[in-house]
Amino acid sequence: MDGYLKNKTLQAEFQILAFTIIAGAKVPIFTVVLLLYVLCLMGNLIIIVLVCLVPHLHTPMYFFLCNLSVQDIIYTSNVHPKLLSITLTGNTSIDFPLCISQIFLFIFCFNVEIFLLTSMAYDRYVAICNPLHYSLKMNRKVCMLLATGSWISGALNSTMYSFIMSNLPFCKSRIINHFFCEVETMLKLSCKDTKDVQNFIFVGSLFLGFFPFLFIMTSYIYIIITILKIRTSEGRSKTFSSCSSHLTVVFLLYGTGLGSYMKTETKNYPEQDKLISMTYTLLVPMLNPLVYSLRNKDVLKAMTILTGKSGKI
Repeated sequence: MDGYLKNKTLQAEFQILAFTIIAGAKVPIFTVVLLLYVLCLMGNLIIIVLVCLVPHLHTPMYFFLCNLSVQDIIYTSNVHPKLLSITLTGNTSIDFPLCISQIFLFIFCFNVEIFLLTSMAYDRYVAICNPLHYSLKMNRKVCMLLATGSWISGALNSTMYSFIMSNLPFCKSRIINHFFCEVETMLKLSCKDTKDVQNFIFVGSLFLGFFPFLFIMTSYIYIIITILKIRTSEGRSKTFSSCSSHLTVVFLLYGTGLGSYMKTETKNYPEQDKLISMTYTLLVPMLNPLVYSLRNKDVLKAMTILTGKSGKI
């Protein structure tokens, strides 16, 4: 019982180092993070409003995009308000339960995004390769099942990771050399040998990353083959433009997020790891709505319709 209470005392509070070791950079860091965070919130909220209010966006593709935007808002709001608070006030403390909740939401959102992008790839495959059966294969029930499955799968996986982390003893140090409660960084603080946990995380990342990515790439191989059969260059360009935004987001996510978890360990460059993490926790969610709006005529048209209605009012 004494050991249990001692461990709970040690786990009561952690200190997040964030970017505080960079002398005199608090104002630039705060300004950049705040700007990107606000842009992320505004961009994703605009996508959600457009999809909900503009009828011609009531399609499976934009239904999944709306889910993706909701996930991006949760994702960034899980980490960056705390980082802004640390940078502004200098108070680096975070309670252990809040730390575990950060881990839960981080893994939850990351998994949900992968599953949603996979569902969107399937939607594009059916729309381009089997257009005659599209309304049957991508009906409302199927879309709801795919979206619900993405959220539930993400929740189950993140619950497992959170349970593992919450039951580890932390006694080496309570200083987290990161800007949030990142799993690999926290594992280094445990008194217990975490090699098995690290192997589990690597295999899990490989499994959750490789098979959805393989499915997405296979879908696009068939899509490209179908596009090449279109006789006119205008037709090929128009067809591919309907899925180019999605493909861009896939490469952004996989190139930053999963790459960071499957890289070789960089003990001597923790700041490099923080910058990589900043890319996929803030920059990618901020770019997602921009990619879909700037490269998608339907979204631009919806913005015009909505702003036109607002002007009349």
